[in-house]
Amino acid sequence: MQPLSKTNLADTAIEAIRGEILAKRWAIGEKLPNEATLSAMLSVSRGTVREAVRVLVAQGLLETRQGSGTYVLSTVDSSRPLTMARRASLRDQFEARCALDVEGARLAAVRKTPDTIAKLRALLAERGNYEGGDPAGFIERDLAFHKAVIAASGNRAMIEIYDFFSVSIAQTIAATLDKAIPEPDMQAHQAIVDAIETGSPEKADAAVRGFMAPILSALDRMLLS
Repeated sequence: MQPLSKTNLADTAIEAIRGEILAKRWAIGEKLPNEATLSAMLSVSRGTVREAVRVLVAQGLLETRQGSGTYVLSTVDSSRPLTMARRASLRDQFEARCALDVEGARLAAVRKTPDTIAKLRALLAERGNYEGGDPAGFIERDLAFHKAVIAASGNRAMIEIYDFFSVSIAQTIAATLDKAIPEPDMQAHQAIVDAIETGSPEKADAAVRGFMAPILSALDRMLLS
């Protein structure tokens, strides 16, 4: 594995590690070298390696095991559909995310338990509001909340789809940190949890659509300007 140039290090690290996986440098189930070793091999920071691994996990090539390390999950390139989705317009990405979030919230309302509601509220408290300084950390916390809503649906296929498109979903979250596109505030997020807690799929549906409406309206205005 050749050291990387200093341009677009995260993207280049992703491609370098993906290339080694697809070339079967490591067999399925084999553990990758640790962060420090990969960092030295690629001549990038451990943070860059961590970001590359996160993306490749989302694309289904790697899996991380708590306290154990990172392992090869697949040597088949499943990134083409994801790449196509990332190239779609931001409006398309938000529409697709809205469809997933709406149905996830509807099912979560039907299947809610006190434990799932408590978990959602805890994750929302951890998320907090974005105050600048650490966009990556905020995106990770916000994504964790939305993934928990999908997990509360109890629908395994939806959970896997959301995981697969998590990079694209993270991009939509990142877009709302730009002042041109409104970031849904804590009240909008709390409204989703409150609606799920009622057990009404219709209220959950309306809460998510209300959450997404200002974003979609802003994007429409940007397209017309």
